[in-house]
Amino acid sequence: MTQEHIANTKEVEMLSDEQLIDLQSRIAFQEDSLIALNDVISRQQQQIDALERELLLHREKLVEILDWQATRAEGAAADEKPPHY
Repeated sequence: MTQEHIANTKEVEMLSDEQLIDLQSRIAFQEDSLIALNDVISRQQQQIDALERELLLHREKLVEILDWQATRAEGAAADEKPPHY
């Protein structure tokens, strides 16, 4: 065993029951926090996915509208009589 390992072993042996319970409580709290954060991240990813799908639909609709306007404008320009007519 190394000197460091022996020192660490002695420190662990010196932990009181109260300190051990405190450490166990902290670990349990951290585990609960990690689970809660993971749930939040999962929900946020689902929201991001839904928003990306919605954005794609809006983009497609916008392209359709712009195409329709361009076609309509071309048709109106073709039907217009020249100013000298």
